[in-house]
Amino acid sequence: MIFGSLPVSDAAGAILAHSVRAGARMLRKGRMLSPSDLADLAAAGVREVVAARLEAADIAEDEAAARVARACAGGNVRIGAAFTGRANLYATASGVVHVDRARVEALNALDESITLATAMPFDRTADRQMLATIKIIPFAAPRARVEEAERLLRDGAVVGVAHFVPRRAALISTALPGTKPSVLDKNRSALDDRLHAIGSIIVAERRVAHETGALAAAIREMKGADPILIFGAGAITDRRDVIPAAIEAAGGTIDAFGMPVDPGNLLLTARLDGAVVIGLPGCARSPKQNGFDFVLWRVAAGLPVGRAEIAAMGVGGLLSEIPTRPQPRDERPAELPRIGAVVLAAGQSTRMGSHKLLERVSGKPLVRHAVEAALGSAARPVVVVTGNSAGEVETALAGLDVQFTNNPDFPKGLSTSLKRGISALPEDCDGAVILLADMPDIGPALIDTLIAAFDPAEERAICVATRHGRRGNPVLWARRFFSEIMGLEGDTGAKSLMTAYDELVCEVEAGDDGPLIDIDTPQALEAYRSR
Repeated sequence: MIFGSLPVSDAAGAILAHSVRAGARMLRKGRMLSPSDLADLAAAGVREVVAARLEAADIAEDEAAARVARACAGGNVRIGAAFTGRANLYATASGVVHVDRARVEALNALDESITLATAMPFDRTADRQMLATIKIIPFAAPRARVEEAERLLRDGAVVGVAHFVPRRAALISTALPGTKPSVLDKNRSALDDRLHAIGSIIVAERRVAHETGALAAAIREMKGADPILIFGAGAITDRRDVIPAAIEAAGGTIDAFGMPVDPGNLLLTARLDGAVVIGLPGCARSPKQNGFDFVLWRVAAGLPVGRAEIAAMGVGGLLSEIPTRPQPRDERPAELPRIGAVVLAAGQSTRMGSHKLLERVSGKPLVRHAVEAALGSAARPVVVVTGNSAGEVETALAGLDVQFTNNPDFPKGLSTSLKRGISALPEDCDGAVILLADMPDIGPALIDTLIAAFDPAEERAICVATRHGRRGNPVLWARRFFSEIMGLEGDTGAKSLMTAYDELVCEVEAGDDGPLIDIDTPQALEAYRSR
């Protein structure tokens, strides 16, 4: 890769290394400079730019990140679109994170241009939560190194999720003379909360005296449940203590006693007829994370919890909070942005002479192209705004998982449909991608790239699809703009807000003319069909 100062006159196709203003336009870092960009720079008196130019032995940052991400991804993982050399992996199920630590380390040692950061192995994760990020550091990576990375990763998943399977658990609490019932109630409450969070339940409970015979009989009664959870009236202090002795008397086998996790050291695991039996530490009554959580998550995900697995929990097993870093586990984890899609399909088709959205293009109604593109992306929910011939539009979209909202004010202009669609989105949406229903060349990959580009913290709060610097559609808007969109009037969209918030606009190059192609007239329809 060539990097350095280039004369503007010789910078066509180069990648801008630092943002620069060209008159009224801000050309941002990472932009591939087009002839129109160079004309604007020259008109603004800019004579040189710092830029990168790729060579034959290079792979552009987004392609390199995407290739490494595909090679890394295991089961229950969604691969986010690559943008600015970054591709993220997200969970598609609740479960336990699997990370092949050795290959992550080997990948990161391969070349300084390729990096992979992951969540902690065996952490609990949830749907949409980020598991890993691949970042290409410069604007390109050496082709040989990317191919070597793919060979390194190809033998199996490096990052994945072992999903939780609902479990039918049993709880046994032992009591000494004078043990308050409220203590045993707390045992049940604490475990109900933990199990409910991973989709499991307690199906049986016993409360017995803290003695080997009574406990062994209760354990035998719980055959068929998995796991069997035992809360002792006193901590387990030895393999010959009451709880392990009772498990063995019931026919079980002790796997491990003690664990290198604090809090949670005094935990015991055993087996009884294929079921996992866990002697719980006292800290399992606390809602704070402790060693029992590490074991419970693995059991629910069908992962082993033998002596070797528990011994490996020591790295990262110090869970006591550090004063300078209080409660880090209470922070909200990074996750795939919750972006809804609004497809505007209410227009009057005045220039077409017929309802254009019902015209067949490539074997199906025009409106179906945009809606299927939205459904193929990460955007959810997909809201279709109808108005003109609403029933026929709904029929044209039969069988698709969309939410319809009718706009009776559609003759008053585009803004009424835009507002109707925004109002139909759930409150937890971080933003919305707005699609026009008469644009058949928009695909799911472009929508996913807009979502990947979206990062309000990095001043990418409005993401617009472009072609060679020309802005088109779709456009992704952060929720912060919804109130201003609701104030629009007449036959206008929200593009006026781009001018007002130019510093928050991120242009996403589509790679084809899709963002600029809409069908408004019979001539445009015929020309499109002929192509």
